[in-house]
Amino acid sequence: MYPVQVCINLTARILPAFDADPKQGQPLLYSYRRCPYAMRARMALLLAGQPFLVHDVVLRQKPAQLLAISPKGTVPVLQLPGGEVLEQSWDIMARALQREGLAHWWQAAQTSSNLEALAINDGEFKRQLDRYKYPERFLGEAATGEQARSQAALVLLLALEARLTQHRWLGGEAPCATDLAIFPLVRQFAAVDPAWWAHQPWPALRGWLNHWLASPLFNACMVKVPAAQTVLFPAPAQAASPFLPEPPAHHPG
Repeated sequence: MYPVQVCINLTARILPAFDADPKQGQPLLYSYRRCPYAMRARMALLLAGQPFLVHDVVLRQKPAQLLAISPKGTVPVLQLPGGEVLEQSWDIMARALQREGLAHWWQAAQTSSNLEALAINDGEFKRQLDRYKYPERFLGEAATGEQARSQAALVLLLALEARLTQHRWLGGEAPCATDLAIFPLVRQFAAVDPAWWAHQPWPALRGWLNHWLASPLFNACMVKVPAAQTVLFPAPAQAASPFLPEPPAHHPG
C-alpha cells in the first residue's frame, strides 16, 4: 500500500483523536469482511474501543455514498463524523491507535524494520500472493503459482520467521500495529494450501499466526453483519485487554 518512504513520513504526523461526538454520530467504515486491509482497520478500531458504524460493501454494487467520498471505490474507507475521509487502512490504524493506553501499539510500529516489513507486505508480498492464490488471472506471465509462492516466502516470510524466533511479536515483547497489519495477508497466504503451510520449517511464524487466529480480537473483527446495510458494528462490551491473544511459544535463537 505504501512504499517505505511514505510510511516513514507518516510517523511524523500528529493525528487528532477521533472520539465521536454523540450529537454528530459515529465514524462510518466502508468495509468488506474478507478483505485483509479492511480486517486490519476493523481490528484497530476494536482495539481502540472506538464504536463505529460499518457498511459491508457488495463489491458488484458499490454504494453511491462510498463513491462520492472515495471515487477509487476500494475498501476500507472511514468517514469521520466531521466529514474527514481516511482512504487507506494504515491511516485508519494510525488514527485508532494513537490514543491513550495504546502508545506501544503505534510507537513500536515506527521502527525501520517494521516500516520496511509493512512496505514489503503491502507491496511485493501482496503481488506474489495474488499470483499464488489466483494463478488463473496471470496466465500470460512466465512464473507459475508455485514460483510465486517461493518468491513470497523469500521476500517476507523467511524474515518474519527469523524475527519471531527472537521475539514473540513484531513489536518485541508485545504486539504492535505491524502485527495487526501483516497478519491478515499471512493468514491469506497460509489458507491457499494449508497442508503445504503446515510442513514448512517456520514454527515461530505458524505459532504467531495461530495465536492471532484464535484471538478474541480477530473473532470480534470477523463477526458477520448484513451486507449492503449500515449498522453499528457489534463490538463486545469489554476493555481492549481481553482482545489480546496469549503470547505464542517463544523459540529462542
